Amino acid sequence: MYSRRLNNLCCTIINNKKYLHTSTKLNKREHPLWRTIRILGEDLQFKKRLSPVTSEDYALAISREFPRHADIVIVGGGAIGSSIAYWIKTKSNFDGVKVVVLDKDPTYTKCSTAISMGCLKQQFTLPENVQMACYGAEFLRQLKKNFGMEANVNFNPAGCLLLASDEGAQQLIDNSQFQREYGAINMILSPEQLTKRFPYLDVSDVAVGSLGLEREGWFNAWDMLKYFRRKSIELGAQYLNAEAVDFIFEEREDILVDGVQEATYRGTNEIVVKLPQESETRSIKFAFCIIAAGHESTNVGHLAGIGIQPGMLSVPLPIEKRKRFVYSFNCEDHPPSINSPMIEDYTGINFRREGLGGSFIVGAAPHPDFTPPSESEEDKLKFFNDMVLPCLSRRVPSFKDVKLTGSWSGDYDYNNFDGNGIVGPHPYFINMYLATGFSDKGIQQAPAVGRAVSEMILDGGFKTIDLTRLSFNRFIVDKPMFDVRVT
Repeated sequence: MYSRRLNNLCCTIINNKKYLHTSTKLNKREHPLWRTIRILGEDLQFKKRLSPVTSEDYALAISREFPRHADIVIVGGGAIGSSIAYWIKTKSNFDGVKVVVLDKDPTYTKCSTAISMGCLKQQFTLPENVQMACYGAEFLRQLKKNFGMEANVNFNPAGCLLLASDEGAQQLIDNSQFQREYGAINMILSPEQLTKRFPYLDVSDVAVGSLGLEREGWFNAWDMLKYFRRKSIELGAQYLNAEAVDFIFEEREDILVDGVQEATYRGTNEIVVKLPQESETRSIKFAFCIIAAGHESTNVGHLAGIGIQPGMLSVPLPIEKRKRFVYSFNCEDHPPSINSPMIEDYTGINFRREGLGGSFIVGAAPHPDFTPPSESEEDKLKFFNDMVLPCLSRRVPSFKDVKLTGSWSGDYDYNNFDGNGIVGPHPYFINMYLATGFSDKGIQQAPAVGRAVSEMILDGGFKTIDLTRLSFNRFIVDKPMFDVRVT
């Protein structure tokens, strides 16, 4: 009798069509009452079905269920997004918060991590960057504790060597002193000291070098991403192969936001997604949404009106795609020794050894004022021969006749406002956070950024490294936070 009455009540409510949504990309809207009943049923089924199984079975089971609601939706499943998922699940005691990660590229073929050389260094001029890098090194030390005894990203603590010309010499010296104040350990080397320590280098045009002595080197960036993702899933995060295509907005007269006229706030707590195997779209309700989509972050921001709508939303997210090329090669004739550090040259290239058998990799990005070459093999080879090899062989003469063994390229997220990451809430939305624009520093800053975002959401503010100056607000007040690059 009671079930019949409940059914009649549900039908009466559902026939009253006083609910609308603003998205033109959402095909069908589920009634809130049916959604509540369905969610309760799904939760009960999960409790019954998953209690006796392993974390692998749990991950497989939840991947088959579409998450119609979540506490936190993370747009982007790369190193930054996966680190955020890991930290939120860790700090919330695994099951306390439901986290859904939207990842439209689960193979990570277009992810910036795929072109990362895995550099770990503290040689920056922004305190926040130095502190995040120092924590990145500490996180690597605790890798097995965080990810399990089998975890290994092959960290090579050979250090990083920055080389400066006469023009940038004093800047590099000043930087070194500044970095030591924030925990970095490095030393300044004269050309004579460089030649004695690294005889394979031609430093005739180098005025000074700065060598990181501790907590610097390189690691396998791909493995780091893999461990973040796997552990997040083990802790209960759900990765969904889907693309964000819209947000559903609602006018909220009861919400007051600084800088927004009273009774005009238009917020969102629902995202519309497109699954690759389906023609229709679906939506996910959320309490918080975090945009961590790398070089796609500006496009995701546009869906929320960032950079499009008037007022506070008129300020765009200044993230653009930047092309980067990486090449692998063998040097058979007098290769640099196995204690060779990661070398960052003032000409813009950086290179390091790969293994112990005379193999090396070099990375370079085309100058932003020039049209980048395509990703065809012919264009990549031309860019290497015309732009990379002259600088490479100038610094290491034995690299003059190297043999290329491979090449790859991709895009990374560059903040064209000041070149540094964006971390924190958007000033208009009360429930939308940003974690993007880290350029080539993303993989080493991922542990600190993930922890910082989890602190903001779960603790109400930064508890370890204060990243307030890296918030979106600096774009509104036009206050860039530059990290001075040595020339």
